[in-house]
Amino acid sequence: MIANTFKESHSLEWINTNITDPTNELVILRKIIPWQKIVKRLSKFYDDDKGRFGKSLRVLSGLFILSKLRRLGDENVVQQVKENRYYQYFCNVPDEELATFIHPSVLCKARQRFGIKGALIIKQNVFNLLLRAGVIDTRHVLIDSSILESNIVYPTDVKLVYKAFCKMNLFAKHNNLSLWWDHSEIKAIWREFNLNKEKNSSMYLFELATALHEALPWFSLNVEFLQTSKKKKAPLNNFLKL
Repeated sequence: MIANTFKESHSLEWINTNITDPTNELVILRKIIPWQKIVKRLSKFYDDDKGRFGKSLRVLSGLFILSKLRRLGDENVVQQVKENRYYQYFCNVPDEELATFIHPSVLCKARQRFGIKGALIIKQNVFNLLLRAGVIDTRHVLIDSSILESNIVYPTDVKLVYKAFCKMNLFAKHNNLSLWWDHSEIKAIWREFNLNKEKNSSMYLFELATALHEALPWFSLNVEFLQTSKKKKAPLNNFLKL
């Protein structure tokens, strides 16, 4: 099984020599992202039946987050980590591994293994922490001015997204399909939303909407390959449009 813990790869001497700007965005993010929590939750995707995996989950999660922050493809993010000290520090890559750093295909394989559930783990943990740190302004994070006239996120939107998951859940059960998202996490978010008396609805809406955005492509494929009549598919296609 893959390790569900990790060690810091850089000594204080290395940091003082190579990381000269403590206000750099990646330096700050590295300090506040809950790496251990992410690594522990991602480790559940590896077991004895699936064999061993050589690379650290701390490195992989750092690469995935970095690729999103810098909008880099797999090849580019791997190459730039080899060349950039701040990228190495953020991803926790030691000097001795640079010469034999991972091949871009490893990221593709890991992404396939993690799937939607793994991506949601990373997104939820990173977003929640940045939200609490004040890096993300929840008043604007979900607003599209071409759609809404004012910066308002209605609480009922959270319920609508949750109901969408419930409908997909019923669809999966009716057609004997395995769920392609972690429904227990969705229910936990919904339960917390209802119990939180001082809730900021946009935070919960962001989490559920992010999960829905990841789940819909799989739902679309399941509908497309469902062996039934066009008449029975019509309500499902209407649901997808909504």
